[in-house]
Amino acid sequence: MATAVSLCLPRVLHTSAPRPSFHRRVSVQGAGATLPDARRLCRRSSAVSAAAGASPPEAGTAAWDSLGGVSVFAAGTGDAVPLRDLWDPSEGVVVVALLRHFGCFCCWELASDMKKSMPKFESAGAKLIAIGVGTSDKARILADGLPFPVDSLYADPERKAYDVLGLYHGLGRTLFSPASSKIYSRLDSIKEATKNYKLKGTPADLTGIMQQGGMFVFRGKELLYAWRDEGTGDHAPLDDFLGICRQVPAA
Repeated sequence: MATAVSLCLPRVLHTSAPRPSFHRRVSVQGAGATLPDARRLCRRSSAVSAAAGASPPEAGTAAWDSLGGVSVFAAGTGDAVPLRDLWDPSEGVVVVALLRHFGCFCCWELASDMKKSMPKFESAGAKLIAIGVGTSDKARILADGLPFPVDSLYADPERKAYDVLGLYHGLGRTLFSPASSKIYSRLDSIKEATKNYKLKGTPADLTGIMQQGGMFVFRGKELLYAWRDEGTGDHAPLDDFLGICRQVPAA
């Protein structure tokens, strides 16, 4: 199993400045309560933003606006789809999970957990979608291997959504982040999820292997909750996201 985990952590000697920061966790106070203050949701470090040369979209509708020019590619058909077309902009609730890439063991684990959780999210009135770095044919390797529903899976080969949403990219976050150590508590889960794993899911452009993921909750055009992975395998707790979706006030 040690070999499997090592393949999840690439050895490409390429690095870049970290992406702008989102505040990682925001609590919702209870069913029917007011959702988090937008100013708390996307608090960021000015030093990180200056190094990255850009500012992250603020909470509220700024993230939606910033995603206006971003398209992803459907795993099933390979067709380009505007990212904002994946849910109802008037009132639809969606959880957008950005995986590292389709050849990442930890991402197979997350996708497996997402698939198991889909009925619960659907009962909460929320849609789950996953996006990964790579092409549609790479996405289908993951979809076929787990399996994972292709109508909920999309590819972002140029990492445009990752850039807009301010996710980390670089050698340090991929190989040396303390947050990555949590994968060692989930080795059994990773082993179970990767029974049919294919290394061919790794993107051809190996700079994509340095990408970290994240997870975001939108209600229509409004960004409600943001999680940015601090390292490889630093996934958001799905139960936290389910609780948030259950507490989104009815439109």
